[in-house]
Amino acid sequence: MFKGVYTALITPFREDGNIDEPALRKLVDFQIENGISGLVPCGTTGESPTLDSMEHDKVIEIVIDQAKGRVPIIAGTGSNSTHEAVRKTRHAKEAGADGSLQVAPYYNKPTQEGLYRHFKTVNDEVDIPLIIYNIKGRSGVNIETATLMKLAKDCKNVVSVKEASGDVAQMMDVIQESKRLNKEFTVLSGDDNLTMPFVAFGGDGVISVATNLVPKQMVEMTNAVFAGDMVKARKIHYELLPLFKAIFIETNPIPVKTALALQGKCKEVFRSPLCEMNPKNRDKLAEVMKELELL
Repeated sequence: MFKGVYTALITPFREDGNIDEPALRKLVDFQIENGISGLVPCGTTGESPTLDSMEHDKVIEIVIDQAKGRVPIIAGTGSNSTHEAVRKTRHAKEAGADGSLQVAPYYNKPTQEGLYRHFKTVNDEVDIPLIIYNIKGRSGVNIETATLMKLAKDCKNVVSVKEASGDVAQMMDVIQESKRLNKEFTVLSGDDNLTMPFVAFGGDGVISVATNLVPKQMVEMTNAVFAGDMVKARKIHYELLPLFKAIFIETNPIPVKTALALQGKCKEVFRSPLCEMNPKNRDKLAEVMKELELL
């Protein structure tokens, strides 16, 4: 169901700290015009931890409205509270989202059984396709492959995973085990710098931060791997590799949002406790962007 290149959208803010709706709508159009497969509002890159419930719902509604059915919208509606994850996911379905991204509950570090029950509850309560999001570095807990496969077998709505563990061995295990399921189940990368090899391993695409800046190039690279043109794919990968590194020189989404601000696509405004980049790192980011003709 979900294959290709999806953008984890930033959430632009005005200087008064409120959501910049016109800027968000322009970002949606820019992504779609450059061939992106779909959009993911209210993920980590969208500063979802600092959005209140009304703002969270509003961002999803704006993105769905602006997309107008041109591409699928996967709403980030995960939470470390099962009850809140259900509420957010129910709203996303009612708003017209095509799917939901469900991050592993963070900070409270549930057991594998707790993870299973959490995701299964969302599956049972809201009839919408679910992408499980495994990112130990952010959530503090790893979704083991056995747990993920059990969810995929037992839950009809669990149709994909965003695999961002950073563990290449685990990524390969997930891809291999997903092929043995008696259902369509896609495996998406959560790491821009691993997208090319990940898809070559048999992965189905990526939910990307870099596509906020270079959607067309990421789509071309991924499609080249799908087509077996590894020479072209490697060429684009190594061209973009400095950017992949630069946008993670500080905590995501600080660098990518700064880069978009440098392009004039949003204000350089973050929600506390995130803050502006260290000046030296900002200069490094700008230099990489100039080398790639993004400035």
